[in-house]
Amino acid sequence: MKRALIIFVRPAQAGKVKTRIARAVGDALTLQIYKRLLLHTREVADAVAADRFVFYADEIPDRDIWHEPYWKYLQSGEDLGKRMSNAFQQIFNLAYEKAVIIGSDCYALTAAHIEQAFEALHHADAVIGPAKDGGYYLLALRRTIPEIFEHIPWSTSAVLSCTVQCLQKQNLSYTLLETLPDVDEWEDVPEAWKRDLLQNKS
Repeated sequence: MKRALIIFVRPAQAGKVKTRIARAVGDALTLQIYKRLLLHTREVADAVAADRFVFYADEIPDRDIWHEPYWKYLQSGEDLGKRMSNAFQQIFNLAYEKAVIIGSDCYALTAAHIEQAFEALHHADAVIGPAKDGGYYLLALRRTIPEIFEHIPWSTSAVLSCTVQCLQKQNLSYTLLETLPDVDEWEDVPEAWKRDLLQNKS
């Protein structure tokens, strides 16, 4: 069965990533945090038995950590929901039967979580990995479901609940994975990372 892993990222450029963290600690330190998150995500993705696709916001860099065997695409759509919906559609148009989408914000994510999502798609229409902030760090589908990406208050604590309500209205089955933390604020950064980054800065 053809499986695809979709990874949503931003090019690692100072001033363009994790702006809420940057307001607290500045662009340079924020970029280091983001690069650590990208490296973790790459290590996780490397261990997944699936074809892997990186979808970039804004632009596709000439050189970065996402080289072969990763396929590179540009995100398209006016908001996050439309961009994710379009990405899933592109992948399913390539005849993939299962697809998992992740971002690069979850330092606790493992390859096992992604494998659980693929396996759960045997009996569920959708699989969601809830984030502690009320969003989600993972979404897995067997086909595009445009409705679950529409009228969602993105970047709020209501993303997960609204998505689940939409699935219920569509009479679609879903499975929830374990809840994990993601990194959007300075307070979300693991303490060990903070100590290491601040020591290197001084």
